[in-house]
Amino acid sequence: MEISGILLTLFIILITAKIGGEIAESLGQPAVLGELVAGVVVGASVLGLVRENDFINLLAQIGAIVLLFEAGVTTEYESFMRVKFWALLVACVGVFFPFVLGYFVSHLYGLSVIESIFIGAALTATSVGITVRVFQDLGKLKSKEAQIVIGAAVVDDVIGLIILAVVIGIISSGSVSLLNILRVTGMAVAFLGGAIVIGKIAAPAILNFVHQMRVRGVLFVFSFAFCLIMAFVSHAIGLAPIVGAFAAGLILSRTDHQEHVVNQTKPIADIFVPIFFIMMGALVNVSLFNPFNPANHPILIFASSLFAVAIIGKVISGFVVFDKINKLLVGVGMLPRGEVGLIFAAYGLSHKIINQELYVAILIMVLLTTFVTPPLLKYIQNCKIN
Repeated sequence: MEISGILLTLFIILITAKIGGEIAESLGQPAVLGELVAGVVVGASVLGLVRENDFINLLAQIGAIVLLFEAGVTTEYESFMRVKFWALLVACVGVFFPFVLGYFVSHLYGLSVIESIFIGAALTATSVGITVRVFQDLGKLKSKEAQIVIGAAVVDDVIGLIILAVVIGIISSGSVSLLNILRVTGMAVAFLGGAIVIGKIAAPAILNFVHQMRVRGVLFVFSFAFCLIMAFVSHAIGLAPIVGAFAAGLILSRTDHQEHVVNQTKPIADIFVPIFFIMMGALVNVSLFNPFNPANHPILIFASSLFAVAIIGKVISGFVVFDKINKLLVGVGMLPRGEVGLIFAAYGLSHKIINQELYVAILIMVLLTTFVTPPLLKYIQNCKIN
């Protein structure tokens, strides 16, 4: 594609992303859903205004890296530490049940072991951003229920990213064995844990030194460069680049310059992240959503099964908290898969772990869990359901 075509495509992507996000927020939904739907509209199966090409796909991958870096650097450790036990317990249960149920449903559907593992992994995620936004709108952001859900969502993301790293590592090695799973899991845990421990010591000193430099923007440039090198190292050792980006964000979130990095990251994220979501939407073949086509019935039934499993697996997690809180509110607060689920789906499709039909099934599950969460939380809160 020539430069003129790339410039026009980027213009369409950015404008439609913001229009879609604005429409979604005006309807009380997260902007990310509007961006995704906008991508479907401008994609090849509807208007055909945006099509895949290597350069745009590369920008979309950078968008995913920026998204996970931003998620890491905005992680609230203090909030998590106040409810760390319950949050960790909710997270573990909220990963175990969706993963196991998703795996068996997929296996019964006739999918391969790798495909089933990947589908189960995609069901484990909880969107921190969407969860925070919903509780904020309810005026419950500082409640114990909200803090447990937010803390658990952070842990969910870390576990989910490790599972994603394991799946991609297995695909790269071409074998599914306990030894290989343990090897890749150990590598992912060691990378995240080692990076955070070493970074906690080195990052503050380095950033304080950089902060003394007088070149404009030097602090953020070094911070973002750190994100890129961590993504590079992550990819070099066989993990997904987004794992490294998330680790870089976690490290920088513990420094004195966290607020500065967050503020400077937002304009970068506002450009690159919508490209990622628009391209994810553009990959969707809307003809697969047609319920009147008998050929689509199997995948739509499978998507409905995933949606049911996605709800059951997360709602169960709220009832492991043996404390005087609204347990159902916690469970439902864990429902939205949001951007994290989309990242899983995108990586699965781009690495050819899943096909277009399975991508659509995951997409339907992500959309439905994200759409139903706000009204359900409002209803439970208003009715004081425990």
